[in-house]
Amino acid sequence: MAKSATAEARKKDTREKIELGGLIVKAGLRYEKRSLLLGLLIDAGRRIKGDETEKARLAAIGAEAFGNDGE
Repeated sequence: MAKSATAEARKKDTREKIELGGLIVKAGLRYEKRSLLLGLLIDAGRRIKGDETEKARLAAIGAEAFGNDGE
């Protein structure tokens, strides 16, 4: 039973990582260096901490991008 739960958790984790990678592609950043991508994410994470206006601004950009593909 524990083995099955572990396998399911691994599948879920793998699926989540694939989806997150898809966001990088969707943002047009597929060919950027990993260090740049990580830097972008760290910087954005710092900028949105406690800044609801910035969160809303970035969420609107993302929602528009998803809307353009019908997702």
